[in-house]
Amino acid sequence: MSLIRTPDSLLLPCQCCSPPGCGQPRISGRIVGGVSIQHNGQHFCGGSLISAQWVASAAHCFQLSALVSSYHVNLGEYQLSNPSRCRISSPVSQIFVHPNYSSTWKSADIALLQLTEPVQYTNEILPICLPGPSHSFPDNHMCWVTGWGRIDSEVSLPPPKTLQEVQVQLIDTAACNALYNIDPAMNIGRDPVKPDMICASYAEGQRDSCQGDSGGPLACDHNGTWFLMGIVSWGEGCGQPNRPGVYVRMVAYGEWIWEHVAVPHQSPCVWPWSVPFQPL
Repeated sequence: MSLIRTPDSLLLPCQCCSPPGCGQPRISGRIVGGVSIQHNGQHFCGGSLISAQWVASAAHCFQLSALVSSYHVNLGEYQLSNPSRCRISSPVSQIFVHPNYSSTWKSADIALLQLTEPVQYTNEILPICLPGPSHSFPDNHMCWVTGWGRIDSEVSLPPPKTLQEVQVQLIDTAACNALYNIDPAMNIGRDPVKPDMICASYAEGQRDSCQGDSGGPLACDHNGTWFLMGIVSWGEGCGQPNRPGVYVRMVAYGEWIWEHVAVPHQSPCVWPWSVPFQPL
């Protein structure tokens, strides 16, 4: 991922704000919604704040039989080694892994984390919008991936571990499978990208998510509003030619998300606002 640094002079003071619409414009050089999920005090996966008390992430991040109490979600984070004065570290009360998750087929790679208490929104802690059932972006649309993962397959993010972001383009599922079918890996096989997945990157590689970015957002901008179109899920290496990053397609799991998250005053932001998700 390409390193984007924000000068300290551009950082805004930490201020509370009234409950906003989701997907507000980028603040302090970062996409709204992104969080660091910590296990025993160490970053290991990303996530996205979708309401005041809920975070969406990847199911494969939670395959370990670890106590829920060992997880925390850091919100308002920018440099992991230099905690922001606006950072909130929230305990997790429950983790819901999608019942159809398969580590073999990589399907239904989505999890929801419930925070112990609703967080107070600030100018650095805001939710990202969830797409509605018919909301889509065209192929080749430019989106962004953010995270604190590796900057290469064998290179960890160096201190102060500044949030990374990279621009990627959406790739049609058939085109993505065609790329993966070029010298397919034995453990992946042919046509590995399923209807509940979405691809983003470039055929030539170079710009991609990497290990440690799992669970983080694939965020797409529509008229100044940011939507969580995907969750970092899997890929073959990092930034390899003909091997785009593969993400959970959020619209495929809208009904499941809504069943868990839709409670009074804490429902996620959905587009269109008044229309709940419908099964695909």
